Amino acid sequence: MLLAVLMGALAIPVAMQVIARYTGLIPVYLWTEELATFIFVWMVMIGSMIAVWEGTHFDVRITRDATRPLGILLQKGIVLLLIGAFALVFAWYGIEYAKFGAMQQTVMMQANKLITFISVPISGAVWAVFAFYRLAEAFAEYRNSEKAMS
Repeated sequence: MLLAVLMGALAIPVAMQVIARYTGLIPVYLWTEELATFIFVWMVMIGSMIAVWEGTHFDVRITRDATRPLGILLQKGIVLLLIGAFALVFAWYGIEYAKFGAMQQTVMMQANKLITFISVPISGAVWAVFAFYRLAEAFAEYRNSEKAMS
């Protein structure tokens, strides 16, 4: 739902830019580019959070899909551990990145850049929570499949 709202909101400044540049019906508003960038960054970050939650993020298979419970756990577990580690790096270093953004203003809108920079540590923290939750689920699936096989 939130992504749909952001997509609709993104259409407004982009449409204003297109109309202004190609028709001359309205004046060229430079703040629309900054607003479109802010919305787009948040759309990407929220979309990535959803992808980690749903397990639809991309991963590269370098081995065949496992058929045994332990193999499945190892395949899922390695991917989720790497996502979690990467997420923690994003969260940790994203705090300094957000502090850097808090010291800056956009040129046209005079908005604090923290609005977009804060998306990095928030996304990292959410990715980590989701990845480690999915890892716990993978362990539970493994335990249940081992019990079923016994």
